[in-house]
Amino acid sequence: MDNLIEGAGLVFQLQVLLAIAAGTFLGLVLGALPGLSAAMAIALLLPLTFGMPPVMGIGMLLGSLCGTIAGGSVSATLLNIPGTPSSVATTLDAFPMARRGEAGRALGIAIVASFVGGIFSAIVLSLLAPPIANFALLFGAAEYFSLSIFGLVIIASVSRSLLKGIIAGLIGLLLSTVGLDPVAGVTRFTYGSPSLLSGINLLPALIGLFAVSQVIADVIEHLTPGKADASKAAMDRARPRWREVLRGWKTLIVSSSIGTLIGAIPGAGGSIASFLSYDQAKRMSKTPAAFGSGHPEGIVASESSNNALVGGALIPMLTLGIPGEAATAVLMGGLMIQGIRPGPTLFTDQGAIIYGIFIAFFVANIFMLLFQSLGIRLFVKVLDMPRSLLLALISVFCVIGVYSVDSDIFNVYLMLAFGVLGYFLNRYGFGTAPVILGLILGPIAESNLQRSLLLSGGDWSVLLTRPISLAFLLVAAAFLAFTLWQQKKPTQGPDTSVPDPAP
Repeated sequence: MDNLIEGAGLVFQLQVLLAIAAGTFLGLVLGALPGLSAAMAIALLLPLTFGMPPVMGIGMLLGSLCGTIAGGSVSATLLNIPGTPSSVATTLDAFPMARRGEAGRALGIAIVASFVGGIFSAIVLSLLAPPIANFALLFGAAEYFSLSIFGLVIIASVSRSLLKGIIAGLIGLLLSTVGLDPVAGVTRFTYGSPSLLSGINLLPALIGLFAVSQVIADVIEHLTPGKADASKAAMDRARPRWREVLRGWKTLIVSSSIGTLIGAIPGAGGSIASFLSYDQAKRMSKTPAAFGSGHPEGIVASESSNNALVGGALIPMLTLGIPGEAATAVLMGGLMIQGIRPGPTLFTDQGAIIYGIFIAFFVANIFMLLFQSLGIRLFVKVLDMPRSLLLALISVFCVIGVYSVDSDIFNVYLMLAFGVLGYFLNRYGFGTAPVILGLILGPIAESNLQRSLLLSGGDWSVLLTRPISLAFLLVAAAFLAFTLWQQKKPTQGPDTSVPDPAP
C-alpha cells in the first residue's frame, strides 16, 4: 500500500501529467499517419525523455504507445489505410461505414472500444504482474538464458518466414556482441572505435531501424497520403458511442481478454490479436454475414483487442524483461536508458516506480479518450500534410535526437547505417523487430549463459537439469516445430487482406 501511495504521488504532479498528456497527444497524431508504427513513435520520443524523472519519462512513452495504437483507427476509418499494423482489421468494417456517411459513428465506436480495451488490460496488468514477478524470483542464470532464447524463438516464429525471422534475430544477436565481453572484458568488433567500446548505443539502433528505414522507404517508393474525403457532417457527429459499444459487452470482454493474452506472449503482435478477436466476434455474432460490410461489432472487436494488447505486452516486459512485441521492445529500451532494468527485482527494489508506471498507464488511457473525443477533426487535418514535409521533419528530429545523446556524430552515422539495414530487411521480408529484440536480449542471454557455466564448472547440462530452464527450452522447441508444421500446411481460411480504397 505504501508503494501504491508513493507511486500515485510520483504521477499526480502537474509536470508529470503534462508529459503523459503530451506523449498521448503526439502518439495519436503519429498513429493517425499511415506507415508510422507505435515502435517508431516511441523511438522518436525517446530523446525527449532524457533528463526526466523515471515515472515522468516512462509515462510519456506509455502515453505515446497508447495513443499510437488508438490513433491508427483514424486513417483506417477515413482512408482504408491502417495507421498501424494492428489497425488492419479495423478497416474491414470502419471504412465501409465511412463510405456510407457514418465516419463519425465509426470513429465514435473506435474511441470507446479503444478506451475500454486499454483500461481492461491495465487492470489485468496491475493484478497479475506482481504474482508473475514473485514467480520470476525463482529464476537463476540458466533460467534467464533459456527465457531469452524463448523470446527470440517466439519473435522469429511469428515472422512471415521462419527462416527470415531467425536470420534477422541472429543479426541482432551478432550486433549485440560488439564492445567489451560482459565477463572476460575482451574487446570485440570495435575496429578501434572508442564509441563502440560500450557496445552499440540502443537509441541510434532503435531510431534507425524504425524511423529512418521508413523515411528511406517512403522516399524511394514515392508514397503520398490520400485525402480525407469523409463528409464534414459525418465528422461533426463524431462522438463517443458508449451505449452502442456497451450493448455488445460480450464481444468487448472477449476481445479485450484475447488482446491481453496475446500481448503477454512475446512477439505475437497487435495484428494477430485484432484478427483473432475479429474472427471470434464473427463466430459469436448473430449476424456474421454483416461483418466486412460495416458492422459495429467488427470495429469493437479489433479496437478493444489491439489496445488491450498494450497492457498485456507490459506484463512480460516488466516482470521478466522480455518485450511482448516491437513497440514494447523500444519501450524497454527507454526503461534501460532511464536506468531501470525490467525484471522481478524491479518490484522489490523500486516498488514505488512500478506502481507509478501502472497508474501512469491508467492516466494515459484517460487522456487518450479525452483527446480522441475532442480532436478527431484535427487529426484528419494532419493527414493532409504533404508527405515531403513530414519526411523532412522526421529526418531532422531523428538527427537532432540521436546527436543530443552523447554529442557524438558517430551515433548519427550509426543511425543511418541501421536505417539502411532496416530498409533492406523490410523490403525483403525479414522485418526489424527480431533484430532489435536480438540486440536487447543478446547481452542478457550471453551474460547469463557465461554465469551459469561458471557456476556449474562448465557443465552445459545445467540448462536441462533445472526444471524452469528446461521448460522454456522445450516450449521454444515446440513453437519452432509448430511453426514449421504450420508453414508447410496449405494456406486455408478466409481472406483477411485489406481491400483497396475506393477511387
